[in-house]
Amino acid sequence: MKCLIAEDDFISRRILKDLLSGHFDCDIAINGEEAVASFRLSHEGRRPYDLICMDIMMPSMDGQEALRQIRQFEVEMGVPQPHEVKVIMTTALDDPHSVISSYYRGGATSYLVKPITRQKLMQELRQLQLIT
Repeated sequence: MKCLIAEDDFISRRILKDLLSGHFDCDIAINGEEAVASFRLSHEGRRPYDLICMDIMMPSMDGQEALRQIRQFEVEMGVPQPHEVKVIMTTALDDPHSVISSYYRGGATSYLVKPITRQKLMQELRQLQLIT
């Protein structure tokens, strides 16, 4: 399975890659623009991502805008909703506005507050039926 980690902070990218690499072939994007470009390339190459872990606050294009563009691209490609990529939004912000904007309005599959632990991440992956 394939995963895209979209995170501007080096340490956070490293932690997520270490946690996910046993289950996924991981690619990295350092901002929202790279995340959207990587997502499009994965579809064009017929190897779409199964999971995207995306930070909300990133330079150049934030995670919320990147998610909006990814969901729009899926609509344009005719991807049925049950087959959309699973997107876990990650952030250091634990405020209701971020949750509502990302999770409910933005089309995120899930939402995790940093620091992300192995236990929290694996539990979330199980709930999303990406691992057993």
